[in-house]
Amino acid sequence: MAIESLLRQDYKSLEIIAIDDGSTDRSLEILERLRQADRRISIVSRENRGLIATLNEGLRLATGEFVARMDADDVAYSTRLSRQMALFDEQPRLAMCGTGVDRLIGSRVLRGKPDPIYRAASLPVLSAFFTIFIHSTVVYNRRVIPNDLLVYDSAYPHAEDFDLFRRIAGRFPVAMIDEALIAYRIHDGSVTSKHLRQMRQTHLKIVAENIERQGLSDDTGALREIGLSVTSGSIRSLAQLVLALERTIAVQPTETRGAYEDGFLQFFYFLYQLIADENRPELTHEFLTRTAKWGLIRRRERYGLMPAVRAPWCSRLSLAASRKADDLARYLQSVPAATVLPQFGWL
Repeated sequence: MAIESLLRQDYKSLEIIAIDDGSTDRSLEILERLRQADRRISIVSRENRGLIATLNEGLRLATGEFVARMDADDVAYSTRLSRQMALFDEQPRLAMCGTGVDRLIGSRVLRGKPDPIYRAASLPVLSAFFTIFIHSTVVYNRRVIPNDLLVYDSAYPHAEDFDLFRRIAGRFPVAMIDEALIAYRIHDGSVTSKHLRQMRQTHLKIVAENIERQGLSDDTGALREIGLSVTSGSIRSLAQLVLALERTIAVQPTETRGAYEDGFLQFFYFLYQLIADENRPELTHEFLTRTAKWGLIRRRERYGLMPAVRAPWCSRLSLAASRKADDLARYLQSVPAATVLPQFGWL
């Protein structure tokens, strides 16, 4: 569906490079059938070399001045590329832009909402704390980005996009089209899901580098420590760093302080989720207590975590019920995929 969605774009001047990275299913057969029907498609098929090598190979093979990313799991809405190219026409010095996403979960779509933190002036600061764009929404402008910069670095496995985006946003203008132009598929077999622990460790490594380079802290060892092992000791060190960062951000210049606060808040939720996923509510309780951040989580989660120290089993039951309630809420807020993507034959 990913390539079919590109073929349905209302922007027709396309070169589609499909790299078959050692697939063992019918992917190559499907690609060949699509190529026979549309000569804008070229196919590279070879042994598996991994994602970062494949991404860099795609950049080398692409001949256009603008390079769009697309993942095999996702679906581009028909106006995606025309909207992005119109923005580059309006802002020729723009190096990169991403878009909002809807989330494709099974046969239903959860519609995305605009996020007010994506102000143009804030993106360079935000890019130090989290991956500012969903990877498959990005278009790069080679007229602006030097070839030696537009390279994914193998030192940052499973967060190579985070690393590249921070490098580009740190030097050139970037922008977000705060409108869902991609249906981003969520499933357990995705690369992100399968490599979640290593992705988080690399994410922490990148944030630590950014914090040190920007003079927000000269000791970020707690981030590496929490990525390796979530224990009472690593949480204690992490809480000290979180509180120190908060004090440093509070004295930033007025014109950038808001962006730092937004980025820091997103990073706090990343840390909270990392700890919560250990399913040891007593540790989550300790993190919230040491950082004094109980007010940042939902009331339902607060109630679930309150008994965690004396009765962690009770917290586990409560939090499991909360997750089921969240799943039901998402289902009720979503719509059948057929109403959003009828051209792909959902029933």
